[in-house]
Amino acid sequence: MESSALKNHLLLAALLCSACNVNVTDANESQPAPNAAQPDNSAAAQMAVKKAAYDFEVVQEQNPQQPSRILMAQVALDRWGFSPGILDGKDGMSYKAALRGFQAAHDLPVTGQFDQKTGAALLEGEARPTTYLVKIPDDFARGPFFDIPKGLNEQASLPALTYRNLLEKLAERFHTTPEALVALNPPGTKVAAGATIRVPAIDNQPVAQIEGDERGWGETLASLGVAKDQPQADHIVVDKSEGLLKVYNAQNRMIAQFPVTTGSQHDPLPLGEWTIKGVSRNPDFHYNPNLFWDASSKDQKAVLKPGPNGPVGVVWIDLSKDHYGIHGTPEPQTIGRTESHGCIRLTNWDAARLAQMVKSGVKAKFQA
Repeated sequence: MESSALKNHLLLAALLCSACNVNVTDANESQPAPNAAQPDNSAAAQMAVKKAAYDFEVVQEQNPQQPSRILMAQVALDRWGFSPGILDGKDGMSYKAALRGFQAAHDLPVTGQFDQKTGAALLEGEARPTTYLVKIPDDFARGPFFDIPKGLNEQASLPALTYRNLLEKLAERFHTTPEALVALNPPGTKVAAGATIRVPAIDNQPVAQIEGDERGWGETLASLGVAKDQPQADHIVVDKSEGLLKVYNAQNRMIAQFPVTTGSQHDPLPLGEWTIKGVSRNPDFHYNPNLFWDASSKDQKAVLKPGPNGPVGVVWIDLSKDHYGIHGTPEPQTIGRTESHGCIRLTNWDAARLAQMVKSGVKAKFQA
C-alpha cells in the first residue's frame, strides 16, 4: 500500500499563484445569508442541488484561444480513454505512450507522434474545443477544504480527506494540476464561486444515480468529469517497463490505457496473474504501520476517512494478492515518476474510470 510521505505539490502551486497574482479560494466563501429561505429537502430538490454543483456553464468567446497541438492531442486522448495523465500541454513520456496506445488500438502506424493519420482518427473531423472558459458553480466552490498533514495518524483526525483548496479541486475536475491551470489563465484570474476560468475541455457528467450508493460515488464521478457508463473489461495488463495499465475487451482488443506507478525496490510489483476481488469506491483507509517499511516507530493503526487526498485516492480495486491493489492518488503529477509500496497507482480520474470498467473476477496480468 501507499505511504503518504509524498511531496506537497501545492506548495509550488501556492508560490506560482502568488507570482502570477491568481486569487485562490481555500475556504467556504459561499455561506447562505442569515435570513435565507428554508431549503426544500425533498429527494428531487436534493438531486437538483447535487447536479447544479457540477454543472459548469461554458462561457462563449468571440475570439477563442488557439490551443497548442500537444494539449489538443492530450484532451482528445483523454476523451478516448487513452490517458496521457495530466493535461498540461507538455511533450512527455506519458503523452507519447498514450499516442502509441491509441495508434496500436486503432490499427495506425505506431509512431508516438501526433501525425496526420492519428489526428484524423483522434478528432474524427470534429472541431471540438481543447480549452474553454467556464463559470465555477457556487456549490462546487463551497468546500469544505482542509490542510492535509503528512502523517497518516494525523490525517486520521480529519472528518474527510478532501481537497486542500478550490484550485486543486478544479484541477482534478479538469484532469490537470493547479500549476497547469495557473499557466492557462492570465494574471489576476479569480478562483472562486461564480468566477470564470479557462480549463481543458473535459465535459460535464451528470450525477449518476446508482442503486445502493451510500458513499456518494455518483457525485465523485461527476466531480472528476468521468462518465458512469464505460466499456467493460475482460482482462487488464500492467506492464512495469512501460509504466502502463492496458484494458482489453473479450475480443482481446485494447479499449483503454492509463499511465501508472508500479512498485519500488522495497516493494516490487508482484509479477504474475491475479484476479480482481472487488472494487471499493470512496473507501476508508485502514492504516497498519507494520505493512510499511518506512513507517515511523511511533505510528499506530488508524482508520482514515474517504477523500481524494487519502492515501489511495477515491477508489481501491482489490487484488487476489494480499495487501495489493490498484488505486488513485492524492498527487497526480507523480504518476510514472515516483515509487509506490508495491501497488498500482493512477490519477484519481483514471482510477475512477477504470473502476467503472472492471468487476470481481476480471483477470489482471502483471509483467516486467
